[in-house]
Formats: sequence, structure tokens, C-alpha cells
Amino acid sequence: MNTIAILGSGNMGLAFADGLVKSNTYLPSQITLTRRNIANLSKQASEGYQTTTNNLEAVSNASIIVLAVLPQQLDALLAEIQPGINPAKHLILSVITGVSTKDIQAKLYENIQVVRVMPNTAISIGQSMTCIASDTATAENLNLAEKLFKTVGSVVQIKEDLMASATALCASGTAFFLRTIRAASQAGIEIGFHAEDALKMAIQTAKGAADLLLINGGHPEQEIDKVTSPKGCTIAGLNEMEHNGFSSALIKGIRLSALRAGGVYTDNK
Repeated sequence: MNTIAILGSGNMGLAFADGLVKSNTYLPSQITLTRRNIANLSKQASEGYQTTTNNLEAVSNASIIVLAVLPQQLDALLAEIQPGINPAKHLILSVITGVSTKDIQAKLYENIQVVRVMPNTAISIGQSMTCIASDTATAENLNLAEKLFKTVGSVVQIKEDLMASATALCASGTAFFLRTIRAASQAGIEIGFHAEDALKMAIQTAKGAADLLLINGGHPEQEIDKVTSPKGCTIAGLNEMEHNGFSSALIKGIRLSALRAGGVYTDNK
């Protein structure tokens, strides 16, 4: 089995490692975790993971390398590990926003295979919506990346030029949907519910609405039609929201987020 090194084991990297182990895809001993402050990995070390501050050493002992540092830390990390990279041996999985496969190849080797991966924070509970893409990896390695990240949620393979869009819709999208739930709970308070009850009701309603689509496989408008009736309260509420720009605001926000996501790496250089 391919051994894995996760370079920059913060919340995202640790959640991925946890998913690999819980799904019985890997043993902790087959995963190396790196972090600048190794004390933050003491729990993982006690669970059997390999831990180190030496990224070059971690790379030398692995065949799959996960890059999980901040965009502004990437160039220094790539310079550090470059002497240990072997294009015939290594597959690179990058979860770094705004960094193309060719950006990474330019710092390592032109023929190194790189797969871009965009999970979201629901990876921590095994419910990530992860998008993967590559202009440089084989179909076999793309499918391997998909298999690995299916241990922490759902996966969709997309074209690499859509990765900034995927970041906005799926990664930033978590915040957009959470803000929608927050607004619904605030409305619940205004119409008479205690804050705790209003939040619980908003959360479960949102979850139920999403599950209707996931389980039934329909379109949102089909489910909306089932709850709207002539002169009813639902259509009145929907139309009021639309008159005030609900859908338009969400679409514009996602579009702007996608534009920003495409420049995160270059803006920090």
C-alpha cells in the first residue's frame, strides 16, 4: 500500500488522516504527519501516526504527498522538499487554494503528477463536498485521489480551470449556507421562538431540505412546488425574499468569491 505524508497537519490534514484510518483504508503507522510545532501532534503520535517537523524526511518515506499548508507558505515548503521528490515514485495531492498543478510542477519537476483537491470544513465530520482536478495526472491517479477523499465525504471530478469556482461554491459555500441558517434562526426569534429553539428548527429544516434533494435526486424547484400553494404563506415569503434580491445576492456573492479564490496564491507572492 502507498504510504502517505501530510505536510501541514492542521484541521484539514488531520481530518483527512482520521477519515483514512476510520475507513480502514490506512493504518495510522502508514501516515506521516508534519507540523512546525510537533507538540500539537502529540495526540496523533499516541494513536500510532508517524509525526515529525522534517518535511524532507516525511517525503522520502512516502509515495503520496499531501500539501496542506497556507498559500503563502507553499514556496518555502516546495523548496524544502524538492531534493527528496522523485517523479517516478511520488504523487502530489494539493489542497491549497489558488495553486495550479503547473505552479507546483514549476517548483518541483515538470513531470511530477499533481492532483488538486478542494475539500470543505465538513471534512471534520466526514461530510465534505470535495472537488478534484488535474491537468497533469493520469486517470488512474485521479481515481486514486477520488477513492481516498471519499473516506471523508462526497467527491466530484472537475476540470482544473473550474477549481476557483469549486472553491467558491463548495468551500466558501459552507459559510454562505451557514449564514442562511443564521438568518432563518434570527427570523424565528422575531416571530416568537426562543433563540435555542429557533436555531434548532432552522438547522433541522435546512438539513431536511438538503436530504430531500440528495435522497430523492430531484431539482429544488420540484420540492418547492410541493410546499407552495395558491395564495399561500410559502409563496408569499419566497416572493418577498426574491423582491429583496435573495437569489441575486447569493449568486453575486459566489461569483465574487470565485474571482478572489483564483488569485489567493499569486496575490501573496
